Amino acid sequence: MTRMLLQTIEQIGREKNIPPDVIIGAVEEAMAVAAKKFYKTEEEMKATLNRETGEVEVHAVKKVVDDVDDPDLEISATEAIKFDSEANVGDDVYLPRGTDGLGRIAAQAAKQVIFQKVRDAERENIYDEFVERVGELITGLVKRFERGDMIVDLGRTEGLLPRREQSRAEHYNIGDRIRVVIADVLKVARGPQVVVSRVSPELLIRLFEMEVPEIFDGTVSIKGAVREGGDRAKVAVHSVEPDVDPVGACVGMRGARVQSVIRELRGEKIDIVQWDADLQQYSINSLKPARVNRVTLIDGEGRHLEVVVDEDQLSLAIGKRGQNVRLAGKLLNATIDIKSEDDKKRDVEQALVQMTAREQALETLEGVGPKTAEILLAAGVGTVGEAIDAGTDGLLAVDGIGPKGAEKILGAAEELFASLIPDEPEVQEPVVDNSLAEAAPDSVLASVNVDIEADDSVTADEITIETGVATDVEVVAAPDDEGEIPAPTDTDEEEVVEAPA
Repeated sequence: MTRMLLQTIEQIGREKNIPPDVIIGAVEEAMAVAAKKFYKTEEEMKATLNRETGEVEVHAVKKVVDDVDDPDLEISATEAIKFDSEANVGDDVYLPRGTDGLGRIAAQAAKQVIFQKVRDAERENIYDEFVERVGELITGLVKRFERGDMIVDLGRTEGLLPRREQSRAEHYNIGDRIRVVIADVLKVARGPQVVVSRVSPELLIRLFEMEVPEIFDGTVSIKGAVREGGDRAKVAVHSVEPDVDPVGACVGMRGARVQSVIRELRGEKIDIVQWDADLQQYSINSLKPARVNRVTLIDGEGRHLEVVVDEDQLSLAIGKRGQNVRLAGKLLNATIDIKSEDDKKRDVEQALVQMTAREQALETLEGVGPKTAEILLAAGVGTVGEAIDAGTDGLLAVDGIGPKGAEKILGAAEELFASLIPDEPEVQEPVVDNSLAEAAPDSVLASVNVDIEADDSVTADEITIETGVATDVEVVAAPDDEGEIPAPTDTDEEEVVEAPA
């Protein structure tokens, strides 16, 4: 019987991947609880399992004291010597208790405690396993749906795919295989909850690592990735080898590599841009396929940028519902203000006009007489700009200027500046060219040279990796065994696709 207990403990440990010491501790705790119930005592019970024989020994633990106040927890020194000849005041003495009469009570208590301990240990193992795998790509099966959330079977445990982590372009049924990335592992009352995602940028990074060998071996690195799940994504790549084109490596021959990622994401458009240590050049790359004229840093840290583009590139730079500039801002971790050349020109002209107005003498303001202007000039306030900078408090500090005078001077200055602000130009309704409905700004063809076999099922319209300024993409036949490119057939000519400029 005792040997069978040890064998059972070893078997449970192997099946549940739990150390035997944890199960032995559960058995000892269960026997102590059972003994306390059986003896109906308040004594502190301690059970010990002999690792060699399998025998369980139960003892009552009492503290040696001079004067006994609580007989259940304390024992006198003279009594303690009967059980331990070396016992001193303050030591713990173990008084043996029999286990023959425990029987069914011990078995029931042991069963409950062992089951609870095993469950707790199993949950802890699952948490320790998955918390170290956050960001890892894992495959599971769709198990069920709960109020819009998806429960995914991950093998040892279930993963929760919340509605907010689901792509709107995807639909799954129960039993479908699904690739997800582990986003977080939470400790909850029912055990660890593994939260997975289909819209995390980590999913995009892991898919590229699987499809692009140069990323796996470290030749090409992904510097950043942002997504709006089911719609569009931007990936910034960099090569440590000058001879390796990072964008071309991610696109692959005839776009095969990136097409695998696009298919996995159910047609999500992907912009692959080249990372650059220079923030301004990196900004230009991030806003492609739009052509950027110049980038200005508004603050010294590069967290606020002003981008100027031509008028015909403005809508392309902004993107549909502001998507292109929004993703570029996330990729750069910066706020981006986009202006056309005409808008920038108006801003510069207005700034010059206002600068000129600030230099005007105070006596040119309506209601400011020569005497008042002379008093202010003597106090160091001689221009409109100096009066505005001084404010009400500064003007009141000048002898001879009262509250009404200060208010009148600042009011006249404000009216002057208000008169210099030009009226907003009338907004013209844009003329929509239906021939470009499927093209810019949201699906401009890549500037990457892609050779596609004439009978390839991949069409140029499917290659929507916006890595640069839109150019023509020509579908050509693959060279034969002697390196010669055959003359285009009628079918080849029909498949020539031109991207809108």
